[in-house]
Amino acid sequence: MQAFEVMGTVDENGQLILDHQLDINTPSRVKVIVLVSPQDESKSDPDDTPVQEIKASLRRALHEMKTGQTIPLEKMWERIDAE
Repeated sequence: MQAFEVMGTVDENGQLILDHQLDINTPSRVKVIVLVSPQDESKSDPDDTPVQEIKASLRRALHEMKTGQTIPLEKMWERIDAE
């Protein structure tokens, strides 16, 4: 059995509408498992960080690394309370 993970929407008629087409070449019977997030969770999903924000963060990190503005790993451990 092959597995696909895609997002979708259940419309007002209870029909499932997938965000992307599945790569299945022949008509097939499928098993569907639906995971529904509570309304308040779906609005603040931490995985919904905009791509532009992620790219900007990576650019800043690369710039800091190139200009020596990073903290050496051994210095980071000094700040951690290990009990």
